[in-house]
Amino acid sequence: MHDNRLLTEARLNRFITERLKPALYRDTVALTAEVWSAPGEPVTFGEAAAQQYAPFTIGSAWGRPWSTSWFRVRGMVPEAWRRLADDPAHPFSIELVFDLGFDGGQSGFQSEALVWGLDGVPIKAISPFNAAAVVPIDADGQVDVFVEAAANPDVGSSWTFTPTTIGDPATAGDQLAYVMRQMDIALLDVNVYELVSDREVLRGLMRELALTSPRRVQILAALERALDVIDPHAVSATAAAGRAELAEMLARPASASAHVLHAVGHAHIDSAWLWPVRETIRKCARTFSNVIVLMDENPDFTFACSSAQQLSWMKEYYPALFEKIREKVRGGQFIPVGGMWVESDTNLPGSEAMARQFVAGKRFFIEEFGIDNEEVWLPDSFGYSGALPQIVAAAGSRWFLTQKISWNETNVMPHHTFQWEGIDGTRVFTHFPPVDKYNSDLSALDIHHAERNFRDHDRATMSLLPYGYGDGGGGPTREMVSVIERTTSLEGSPRVIHSTPRAFFTAAQDEYPHAEVWSGEMYLELHRGTYTSQLATKQGNRRSEHLLREAELWAATAAVQGGHAYPYDRLETLWHLVLLQQFHDILPGSSIAWVHQDAERNYAYIARELDELIETSLRHLAGDGEKTLTFNAAPHERNGVPALSASVSSAAHGSTATQDDTGFVLVNDALEVRIDGRGLVVALVDLASGRDAIPPGEVGNLFQLHRDTPTQWDAWDIDRHYRHVYTDLTEADSVVLGEDGCSVIVERSFGRSHLVQTISLAAGSGQLDLTIDLDWHETQKLLKLAFPLDVLADRFSSEIQFGHIERPTHTNTSWDAARFETVAHRWIRVSEPDFGVAIVNDSTYGHDITREARPGGGTLTNARLSLLRSALFPDRLHTDRLKRVLISCPGQRRAPLAAARGVR
Repeated sequence: MHDNRLLTEARLNRFITERLKPALYRDTVALTAEVWSAPGEPVTFGEAAAQQYAPFTIGSAWGRPWSTSWFRVRGMVPEAWRRLADDPAHPFSIELVFDLGFDGGQSGFQSEALVWGLDGVPIKAISPFNAAAVVPIDADGQVDVFVEAAANPDVGSSWTFTPTTIGDPATAGDQLAYVMRQMDIALLDVNVYELVSDREVLRGLMRELALTSPRRVQILAALERALDVIDPHAVSATAAAGRAELAEMLARPASASAHVLHAVGHAHIDSAWLWPVRETIRKCARTFSNVIVLMDENPDFTFACSSAQQLSWMKEYYPALFEKIREKVRGGQFIPVGGMWVESDTNLPGSEAMARQFVAGKRFFIEEFGIDNEEVWLPDSFGYSGALPQIVAAAGSRWFLTQKISWNETNVMPHHTFQWEGIDGTRVFTHFPPVDKYNSDLSALDIHHAERNFRDHDRATMSLLPYGYGDGGGGPTREMVSVIERTTSLEGSPRVIHSTPRAFFTAAQDEYPHAEVWSGEMYLELHRGTYTSQLATKQGNRRSEHLLREAELWAATAAVQGGHAYPYDRLETLWHLVLLQQFHDILPGSSIAWVHQDAERNYAYIARELDELIETSLRHLAGDGEKTLTFNAAPHERNGVPALSASVSSAAHGSTATQDDTGFVLVNDALEVRIDGRGLVVALVDLASGRDAIPPGEVGNLFQLHRDTPTQWDAWDIDRHYRHVYTDLTEADSVVLGEDGCSVIVERSFGRSHLVQTISLAAGSGQLDLTIDLDWHETQKLLKLAFPLDVLADRFSSEIQFGHIERPTHTNTSWDAARFETVAHRWIRVSEPDFGVAIVNDSTYGHDITREARPGGGTLTNARLSLLRSALFPDRLHTDRLKRVLISCPGQRRAPLAAARGVR
């Protein structure tokens, strides 16, 4: 038999593109439109509906970047259409179809809209690939709705990472961004729609099968027969005949051993990223409106929403939509998952904040829906702390889902379904969807990749498949639901079934009760720059966490001891704001300028509110009198004040700073520190043991400026090649004794930047304190602070939530080598059995700890902190540039102090 496969497939592809898809709509009638453009930020429906609207012509430009235009659209449905729509023999659907000026890029990364009824209730969203809406039609065939259109610019969905200023409304420009191409009433031919769905599923399946597969050949033959019976000039009239030719191919059941994909609708709406939080609120409303429509049309369809914050927004801003969501939750179709306030980062939030993500999220789901989530849903966070299993279990959850580790640059995780063991031995049943994405469009490529990629076929038969347009929202479409209808049992294909996270995890754990174990953190071998990018955001987070702890401590003490009213509502509101900003694109520093400007304003507000609460509580506790009390919020004695207590403190004495021919000497009863004329630490001697922590011939307190030009993902990534080009900042403008008599002041200039560093030694302290006042104006540079340490250590300790983790300093394996930048909270420590050095910080998270040859023989440990970087995308102008920042890095030789706000 002659092989005409390629010619037949080419004929098929052209027929679908040129004949079938254009025939989806039998006819269209143009709507008439009027427009009102909001002068600033978005407004409510009530405010928009009351405005004066001006005539608008299809083909006209609209929408400055980030602006909102409201359209009043009206039209008349032809009477003949209404009769056709009521004919069960050949069903039609009357819809509104829009093209806002879509640019062919990703859904959720460009213009989008929400259709409103005249009653002020959202009907459905309009977005690329989901641009139709069924709306109310009155008895006379009149259509009358509002369309709230957002001119959101595409900041970078092409992923070329080209620097842009469009992420800040102040620099985004005033040029109209979109051209309205279509506003029509359209008559959807349902038979043609079903035919297109049949053909797309079979064509996709055919492409995934081997060329020698009989099933592949048979599908192509059936598709060709269908081509022959469909009249290209009368597609609607012959669509049923075409479907009949394909029916037998679609009716063949899947094999008994076919992998089962539990399909769960999903949108993964980033709570801020390449758009601000205010736009995320509207994205949620659009997406949830879409899925409510799909639920009404498809009773088996399910949708998982993971963030309590997003549903809280719906309750506050879209109450009618929220009530529809409640109804669908009761019906089991709309599924709150995750049990967290947001899909947070898990590397950077502190212990209490990580726990509060679950406390706040679970409380909302229980109070609003009566649901206590058992699964944690974090598909896109940038690595997963080894403390997370114990936090998950303590929150009452049993299961964990992510897929982000599939993004690893170097190593491949050995399992998709496994037990994840945390630092305290707690285990959580965990699943990585093998589709390797959280926003599948249910293409045959995705479905078959999930089956082929699954690494646990020997003992498991199923995996979860999250589908729907994501990141910028949108969610599942009717086309995706049509795929599930046709692949529930289809020969040659995995079985795709409507499911829920609970149904999947229950079945998966039942069939694989003794899954393999992964122990420790799940380190993402990518996006290492997120430990450092946007320092001001990270400083605001750390400061807010500490202030919240202190405010709760003193407020609770004042309430218990003095009967002072506990400010629960104010504290809860502030906690929710802090938790929101721990979202995995805000706190990591990977969002547009607008997002981080909002974050810095929010952190300033949080600090003001908490300072006021703390001051009020302390004054209540101190009472009236003439003596000054100092309150110590730390869990240890500070400057003579007992832990978690107050007393009349006195000034401490016993630290001196002197200058000699070799430089400067700081001495107290614990340490002797020598600083040379360049402001570099040449000796750090523990007086108790006589041991110098600085190796011979090496210097500490060494600033190093690296070229920082990632291959991609600018704000996200630090690539290994950053180590190739750097400058040691050894030259100082000046090095002088501080006026306090116990410090050294160092000034340095480099590039276009300038820093003033204070090196001090407190009385009786075993730590050397470094404070850096930095005026930073660099671009694509990474500033590190290095301390070579005369300690032989094959591993180092890093603080994480509720404990610490050990990581190797060597690169014996590819897994070790990939950890060339790691995250820690307030301290890292390297040690030998009887001696160690810790480096403590107030807002630094990125570190690299390596082993190097020691002058004179042996091996030293080089500990470096990543202080600052200045990527160009997605925030070209503001990523820590043109900023003056204050960084504190106290070093300590033995056990680290727990961080505290300080003595009050």
